[in-house]
Amino acid sequence: MTPQEQAEASRRVITRMEAALAANSNDMAAHFHEDFRWMGNTGCGTKQGLDAFRANWQLPLRAAFTDRTYVTERFIAEGDWVSCFGHIEGTHSGPFMGIAPTGKRVIIPYMDFWRIEEGRIKDNWVSVDFPHVLAQLGRDVFDGMGWEAYDRGEQVPPRP
Repeated sequence: MTPQEQAEASRRVITRMEAALAANSNDMAAHFHEDFRWMGNTGCGTKQGLDAFRANWQLPLRAAFTDRTYVTERFIAEGDWVSCFGHIEGTHSGPFMGIAPTGKRVIIPYMDFWRIEEGRIKDNWVSVDFPHVLAQLGRDVFDGMGWEAYDRGEQVPPRP
């Protein structure tokens, strides 16, 4: 198999898995290696195995945000690696990080990096922008000290 063929085969693994997620499939084992690891940024946690991923990420996300639409903006594939960035659009229908359901439609930005082994996802490094989600729900996790102030030409005041 050429490197380009390998990259395309890896990308197909991910697009099949994403289609299953979007369809709310509960049969995810076909997409994930038996030794699957999911490693998220702070606030998202780390999941060892498909059962932990489902119980501690997929199902809570589905409960907190219903009527989801997955929008992958760009895929990049090389050999047995695939990455993408995009966002989920969902309705805040269940508790999320201590915030009661608001009914607001929110955008959940993410980046994923997958390593494919034996035709299934072995490792998944993930960054989900929870501060952005929380800001849409009215909570500023930076308590007014976000560096966006610099972008506006403002100074961030020092903490006492």
